[in-house]
Amino acid sequence: MNNLRSTVATVWRIAIPYFRSEDKVAGRVLLAAVIAIELSLVAIQVLVNQWQNRFFNALQQYDWNSFIWELGVFVVLATVFIILAVYQLYLNQWLQIRWRRWMTEAYLKRWLGEANHYRMQLKGDAADNPDQRVAEDVKQFIEQTLTITIGLLSSIVTLASFVVVLWGLSEEAPLTLFGTEYRIPGYLVWGALLYSIFGTALTHWIGWPLVNLNFEQQRYEADFRFNLVRVRESSEQIALLRGEAVEQGQLASRFGRVVQNWYQIMSRTKRLTAFTAGYSQAATIFPYVLVAPAYFAKKVQLGGVMQTLSAFSQVQGALSFFVSAYRTLADWRSTVARLDGFDMSIESAAKLSGEPRTIDVVNHADDSIDLAQLLLKLPNGLPLIAADGFSLKSSERTLLTGPSGAGKSTLFRAIAGVWPFGSGAISVPAHAKLMMLPQRPYFPIGPLKAAIVYPAAADAFSIDLVKEALVAVGLPQLADRLDEDAHWNRMLSLGEQQRLGIARALLHQPQYLFLDEATASLDEPSEARLYRIIAERLPQTTVVSIGHRSTLHDLHDRRVELIRDGDRFSLRPAGQAADATAGGGN
Repeated sequence: MNNLRSTVATVWRIAIPYFRSEDKVAGRVLLAAVIAIELSLVAIQVLVNQWQNRFFNALQQYDWNSFIWELGVFVVLATVFIILAVYQLYLNQWLQIRWRRWMTEAYLKRWLGEANHYRMQLKGDAADNPDQRVAEDVKQFIEQTLTITIGLLSSIVTLASFVVVLWGLSEEAPLTLFGTEYRIPGYLVWGALLYSIFGTALTHWIGWPLVNLNFEQQRYEADFRFNLVRVRESSEQIALLRGEAVEQGQLASRFGRVVQNWYQIMSRTKRLTAFTAGYSQAATIFPYVLVAPAYFAKKVQLGGVMQTLSAFSQVQGALSFFVSAYRTLADWRSTVARLDGFDMSIESAAKLSGEPRTIDVVNHADDSIDLAQLLLKLPNGLPLIAADGFSLKSSERTLLTGPSGAGKSTLFRAIAGVWPFGSGAISVPAHAKLMMLPQRPYFPIGPLKAAIVYPAAADAFSIDLVKEALVAVGLPQLADRLDEDAHWNRMLSLGEQQRLGIARALLHQPQYLFLDEATASLDEPSEARLYRIIAERLPQTTVVSIGHRSTLHDLHDRRVELIRDGDRFSLRPAGQAADATAGGGN
């Protein structure tokens, strides 16, 4: 019961925001229509149950006129049932796609907002494969929630409707054993109840491991699919290293987990299906056993027997909802668990930036970036970089050097506001535009023009400006391919990608440009040429570079180093040794 209450509370928390959103009117109307049609379908089933009594009595009594009339009644009932069933499916699917669109947009907004997706990776949270959570789990959650909710509601209404019918039939066809009548009020209802309780208990006992097995299956499938995509994205490096055999072995190992878990699901499903199939077959004959003695004792007509069988089947089916829907329920619970984990991971990442003793990135009126009592830490809490009183002055070109692993890129991430681990303050000029160019720039799949001007809209810059930027960075051959749609991170060499990154900076003209080895794949003359172009075209831009080549020294106004200072690194002007008291320098 605790698990049930917890699951219901989680489902409510995930589902209810849509019905309170800006699309709530359409969502509520569609849901109400689906429920109303379901209730109407139950009402038609009650009418069909009553029709069975009259129809089979007409057969038993050889009443031709009544037989023809009842056929006409059935045609009307069947026609109405078909129309309602068709439109219930249509409205249900309409509700699903509106609900899914809203939930997908909401999750994407929360996941991508404020660099939460990056913090989630830093924290190593359990929300693996967010692509699966957004693309598949949201879809399954909506479909299964509607199926189970509508099914449960239908079972409750069906039970309430047919219990009355079955209770009355228990009076008309009393329990008869060996020619003796036993007046047990509602004995047919009690028989259906006991049969269903027995089936439900055994079903849960046999099938409960399916919840965790389905959860693991989805995780293994997503992990296998993710690594297939990763191999495709890294095909060049794998081919150059002749790593196909290793990749094949790793993929086979991951797929082996899929297969092994699937065998466990097969075994458990076989047992569950064996029981539920037997349970369903026994349910067909069980009401005959109960009512046949009364029929042969001529206490009830054939129509009453058929009506009793139909009503018993409806009551037993409603009471056995848990049995018939067990596999769906098991899969649904694992879907809910995955979405709940995704929710918790996003919330944890969002809270991380606002927790006490985290890095505070604030705006100020000065035209420099200032670091005050800054202490950057690794995710495990170990100190990495200390800086105090350090400034990046406007229009100045600064080269940041230091040993590998000293945290140079991490310092850039902290200034960008995406590194939450640490303490202190980073003051950034109000309304200043910062741009970070990493060693391997990111280009979205699509037209080349849209890839270059990212993250701006594709029409934010004219074609002539984009072509001019391409020529300036030494890529005139791409000027006529701006409308070509491709995966540019795979199509272009790393050197070409780095040139495109500089072209992006020339177009956006940021006030602060951070180059994290953004030209390391170019030869030294080409690198020097790009730095001169930046200086000529972006004279007001403050440039901060990470690099290891000595040729970069003459291309910058100032050089600072990260120097080992006890258990951390400290920022120092080039050539200044660390001491025990200094926290930084200008």
